[in-house]
Amino acid sequence: MANSRSAIKRIKVAAKRAQRNRHVKSTVRSAVRAFHTALENGDNAEQQLRLAIRRIDRAVNKGVLHRNTAARKKSRLTKKLNKMQAMTE
Repeated sequence: MANSRSAIKRIKVAAKRAQRNRHVKSTVRSAVRAFHTALENGDNAEQQLRLAIRRIDRAVNKGVLHRNTAARKKSRLTKKLNKMQAMTE
């Protein structure tokens, strides 16, 4: 256990931030999962992609995801949508 008051505060702050980060990551994963489901079913995948990208960008702004990681995720999701649209045409 921490001895100083500042160390005790740091533990509390770290726990609170970890909880917030866990929530933000969870919303990103849920949005990506919803996009994949919409892509398989063929309904409003573009709208789900926009929502997923919005969630990813928000995670970057909060410092949960690195910007390059976010760019890679957005690129891969967009690539999947474009591939599916090309196959249906």
